[in-house]
Amino acid sequence: MDYVLPALAGFVAISSVLLSPKAQTESSFFKGLSASGEQPGLLTLVFSQVTTWIFARSLLNAAILGFYYGIWGTLAYAFYYFSFMTGGRIVDCLRFEHGFHSVQSFLAARFGAWGTGCYNFVIGVRLISEVFANLLVIGILFGAAGSNTYTLTILAFAGVTLFYSMVGGLRASLRTDLFQMILFLGTLAMLVVLVITSNAVAFNDLWFKPFDMTQPGPVLMVVALLQIWSYPMHDPVMMDRGFLADRETTRRSFFHACWISCLCILTFGCMGVLAGANAISGESMNDALMRLLGEWPMLVFSGCLIISAMSTLDSTLSSSAKLVASDMGVLRMSLRNGRIVMAVFMLLGLVLVFTGNKDLFSAVAVSGTASMYLAPVVFFSLWGKRSDIPVWSYLFTFVLAFSGAALYFTESSGHSALLGDLHKYTKLLYICISILVLGCLSYWLGGLINRPANSRVKA
Repeated sequence: MDYVLPALAGFVAISSVLLSPKAQTESSFFKGLSASGEQPGLLTLVFSQVTTWIFARSLLNAAILGFYYGIWGTLAYAFYYFSFMTGGRIVDCLRFEHGFHSVQSFLAARFGAWGTGCYNFVIGVRLISEVFANLLVIGILFGAAGSNTYTLTILAFAGVTLFYSMVGGLRASLRTDLFQMILFLGTLAMLVVLVITSNAVAFNDLWFKPFDMTQPGPVLMVVALLQIWSYPMHDPVMMDRGFLADRETTRRSFFHACWISCLCILTFGCMGVLAGANAISGESMNDALMRLLGEWPMLVFSGCLIISAMSTLDSTLSSSAKLVASDMGVLRMSLRNGRIVMAVFMLLGLVLVFTGNKDLFSAVAVSGTASMYLAPVVFFSLWGKRSDIPVWSYLFTFVLAFSGAALYFTESSGHSALLGDLHKYTKLLYICISILVLGCLSYWLGGLINRPANSRVKA
């Protein structure tokens, strides 16, 4: 049995390498176009959207939240996938109502160099954290942290993914995403069948935690619903896929990605809920699942994580290359520079794996909280079509959101107790509400102050 997971990982890796066409042009490497210049079709785009957002960290987080907080914890994580609905509207407005080719170009037009500088910093940090998180999950699956197996597995996984990503860029990512998503769906379906036929768990186990708005699960549901207005805009992988196809294909891809992602996350997360309902005191989620389901279902459980980790990692590297060598304009856009950027981001992710924080949900919560500085941008500047918002409003909200993210990190990790002895997710909710209210207030005041001056100029 010990050979099954390495064999699956090897199969996914070799298949991904073989499916990766070598990029001959910048359009193929950075924009995902085929050799003949064709845009990706609907199925490719939907499966690419889904598999890049159902990454290993997400699956594990959904299961862990379900283990501790019941179905409400898993639902809270699934609510983040409504970001596809808000993200689709953001992309549609950016491209077809405002006429911009990227988020950066829009922010530059509204807020100048400060607009793009703050945004590029946020998404750069997010991309590095995605590399780190997916490598970390792979290491945990194969060995104890710090062991030789753990280290070698991470290095091998990083090397293979970096290789085929550098060969084909975004075009390779789209092709491998399609294959990896089909494999993931098959593996997830197999896991569901094994669980249903095991007779070790019951459907009623899913409701072992009652709904109570004062409990962490329901609180996290509210947090997710607050963060989805800004979360997609700070995710370069999602935003990049919004600029690849025509309007109708793009709209449909976001809609279908939403319901498919929610369904997959809920299905996988329920494994954690079932484990939590039947766990013995002091027992971990993996131990509980192993006792309840046996070895083969747990191998399939781990297989889902392996497939999703690789599918997310290659997309993250492609977005990293596009960010630095195209959107930021730091380097000349070329295949060579794109590949160099991929290698640098992979190296930074590896550094974090071996030196950084191992709390996976903290990375999500901190990232989502920091992204909330973009919510007023969406409400006022993008959807509201306001061009009179001053730069100080943008910068104030940026500092506010990052201060909130830093505060949550120190509170949740026990380094501070400024918000008292409340549960860390209740603290997160209060922080998110404060950022949203104060950020929108600063945009409203900034626009109010600017309007009379604009009117006098026009007169």
